[in-house]
Amino acid sequence: MIRAAAAAAVLLSAAAAAAQVPEPDGYRMDEYRAPVPDTLQGATVVGAEEAHALWESGSAAFVDVLPRAPKPANLPEGTIWRDKPRPSIPGAMWLPNTGYGALAPQTEAYLEDGLAKAAGGDAGHPLVIFCQMDCWMSWNAAKRAVGFGYTAVFWFPDGTDGWDLEGYPLEEAQPEPGQ
Repeated sequence: MIRAAAAAAVLLSAAAAAAQVPEPDGYRMDEYRAPVPDTLQGATVVGAEEAHALWESGSAAFVDVLPRAPKPANLPEGTIWRDKPRPSIPGAMWLPNTGYGALAPQTEAYLEDGLAKAAGGDAGHPLVIFCQMDCWMSWNAAKRAVGFGYTAVFWFPDGTDGWDLEGYPLEEAQPEPGQ
């Protein structure tokens, strides 16, 4: 009960902040961890319950776009670096670093190829794109998916944070090969 009340308070607070954020014409280019709009033209915005229903039905492909933590440049020689684990929605395809506002051609191709694989080559196949709460990475990636011609794009702005607050399962994800 306390967890549900806390989740509701966090989501209401995020919703109130988001209502004040206008949807930009282009991509968000900086300050990616900030309140996001409550809309995305060409996409359907879903909350945790709707995302969970899509996940349970198996009718949609889930795409996580959280960036990978960069390896620190100043690590002493011989230091072993281990990537930070990414708890994600079970079965989601993780396409890290594809939600930035400006993408290198190679990264944009990685996103486009990953979305095509997730959708089975069907531009009408539902795609649920997410990251974390208050993260513009998923907004940018979902906007790109719409621009690539996908017609059933679902943007899940609460991402794994909102998913976890509802008590839904998470599993460690591995990046999709290719980048």
